Amino acid sequence: MKFETPATTNPIDQLKIIGKPTNRIDGPLKTTGTAPYAYERHDVAANQAYGYIVGSAIAKGRIASMNLDEARAAPGVIAIVTADTAGKLAKGDFNTAKLLGGPAVDHYHQAIALVVAESFEQARAAASLVRVEYARGKGKFELAAALDTAITPPTVFGTVADTSVGDFAAAFAAAPVQLDARYTTPDHTHAMMEPHASIAAWAGDKLTLWTSNQMIAWSVGDMAKTLGIPKENIRLDSPYIGGGFGGKLFNRADALLAALGAKAAGRPVKVALPRPFMTNNTTHRPATIQRIRLGATADGKITAIGHESWSGDLPGGGPEVAVAQTRLLYAGANRMTAMRLAVLDLPEGNAMRAPGEAPGLMALEIAMDEMAEKLGLDPIEFRVINDTQVDPEKPSRPFSQRRLNECLQTGAAKFGWSKRNAKAGQTRDGRWLVGMGVAAAFRNNLNATSAARVRLDKSGVVTVETDMTDIGTGSYTIIAQTAAEMMGVPLDKVVVKLGDSAFPVSAGSGGQWGANSSTAGVYAACAKLREAVAQKLGFNAADTVFAGGKVKSGRRSVVLGEAASDGELVAEDMMEYGDLAEKYQQSTFGAHFVEVGVHAATGEIRVRRMLAVCAAGRILNPKAARSQVIGAMTMGAGAALMEELAVDKRFGFFVNHDLAGYEVPVHADIPHQDVIFLDETDPTTSPMKAKGVGELGICGVAAAVANAVYNATGVRVRNYPVTLDKLIDKLPDIA
Repeated sequence: MKFETPATTNPIDQLKIIGKPTNRIDGPLKTTGTAPYAYERHDVAANQAYGYIVGSAIAKGRIASMNLDEARAAPGVIAIVTADTAGKLAKGDFNTAKLLGGPAVDHYHQAIALVVAESFEQARAAASLVRVEYARGKGKFELAAALDTAITPPTVFGTVADTSVGDFAAAFAAAPVQLDARYTTPDHTHAMMEPHASIAAWAGDKLTLWTSNQMIAWSVGDMAKTLGIPKENIRLDSPYIGGGFGGKLFNRADALLAALGAKAAGRPVKVALPRPFMTNNTTHRPATIQRIRLGATADGKITAIGHESWSGDLPGGGPEVAVAQTRLLYAGANRMTAMRLAVLDLPEGNAMRAPGEAPGLMALEIAMDEMAEKLGLDPIEFRVINDTQVDPEKPSRPFSQRRLNECLQTGAAKFGWSKRNAKAGQTRDGRWLVGMGVAAAFRNNLNATSAARVRLDKSGVVTVETDMTDIGTGSYTIIAQTAAEMMGVPLDKVVVKLGDSAFPVSAGSGGQWGANSSTAGVYAACAKLREAVAQKLGFNAADTVFAGGKVKSGRRSVVLGEAASDGELVAEDMMEYGDLAEKYQQSTFGAHFVEVGVHAATGEIRVRRMLAVCAAGRILNPKAARSQVIGAMTMGAGAALMEELAVDKRFGFFVNHDLAGYEVPVHADIPHQDVIFLDETDPTTSPMKAKGVGELGICGVAAAVANAVYNATGVRVRNYPVTLDKLIDKLPDIA
């Protein structure tokens, strides 16, 4: 099915099941510990051995020698894999560095060997006996020190590095009110609960990987390229994923080394990355340095807006696209954006929840707050004044839906924004300085081709098969809701099977595109199944109604399962897209409101209240969507107040590479959170009329927290995280 014109009325619009707050159908499995996560799949292959990875102890250089004698002689050791024994390996398209290093070393904790043994403890002990001598090279590990060497990167995610409209330099110079400020965001790690883990087994020349992966088809292709075997010889199975946040978009060392280890051992092998490897062996959100310049008239109209961003990555990598939202969020006749990329020898920088917009808005939305103060305007009023209903860089291209102002105004009324003291540092609650902050939320909507297969049996059960993944987002449930709505059956008559590369290729989970795209693929397959049912029963497909487990046409009514009485009916289709996303700018919008308390004596910061208002198309399952948003708000609070990978600038690794040193919010850090979804549909996105929401929820949160801290204290922090050491010597005097 090809989606080429805006959606009109269709079966989804019945909203009997779609749009209802629905418990996750995988919830009981997860809460009882019976959902099969990758490392725990003891039943899928007999006689599993254990692999333990040896990571490089240097960040750049070469392996001078590797002595395996002690490790080979250790109890229980079955095999040891190194670059010398693994055979010819290519590099996957989605990996910046090789997953198995040697003799060259690209980054700290790059895998350089795998020890396979009868037990985990034996494999770990033997891995410690691998003796490696290195020739350490000189690396670059600090973004600020590498700015002079930064280059203009090539096309990034389908967009150019630099954009320019009008004459920014002249307009900024002439602006009566100006802001020119620099902001920094640190390196972040995904810190999901489940580690990267895989079990591999070979049957002749065919490989099966039971793994934890967000994008099945991408990873099948990359594994095939790396190993030099046909894609058809690889099966990936990833039905349950304990969090990813972008860190499991691609194959990592666990998957490749499990495959190589199983080949060397002649039996199935399982590999999990220890927590420190999740930080230094895999990907992270790279640090940024951002310069933002705003010029405006005295009444608050932006006449010039410029946003430059610097980030770093390994050779061949790409930038953090932190200027993405600035190209679209606010009006301004004269504008420029620019991205620069420095080569750093730190572990690979790549996607983490809302890449681009999340760190970009951390800077832009503080700048908007600062500019509003310079102008003497309320921060919401300033944003409303500079709203636009068209793409500011391409004014002939309208937004399909844009309700940012409504998000801001609805949130202001709900949050009690009118009670905010416009003068910073003036509101107290005992020994606490109290402040409110606001920030706009923005994340682009992306559509991706997605396919599914649906089966109908004689008992009226509809089974959906697609390689879509559920990373804790609720994919199982919204896919079941879609099939139930389309086929007119209750949820308990739908079975959903996900994450298997034997199933049709879906959009996968990433970039906030998964929900709308995967359900659209299920819609297409169900539409084809409806036609097959009507034909089987001799009904006119055009006027056939599917409801209550029955199929009705005119005066005839037949139980749905009758259509499969003499054999299962199967339909498969995909949703493809025309050019609507080019004709209309499809984006999601929101507003974040935060109240904080800052202790007047110690500088301790406590978040007291949070509110998100979102406009993101049709909300397919409000209960799951709310969970996504409050989780994202929590991550945003972490980015604002505590999350920072500390770089050892001498030796090139992240020091705080576990959950003891890398702080993330806990329950005590997070207060009551409210979420409001505006009632919206967007017929330009798909027949579902939905968009994504899982990444919108993090966009702007950190800036709202930082702005609230400023309102409480009068101390402006432009370098994240906002920690008490950046406040304490500047706090107002204690009365």
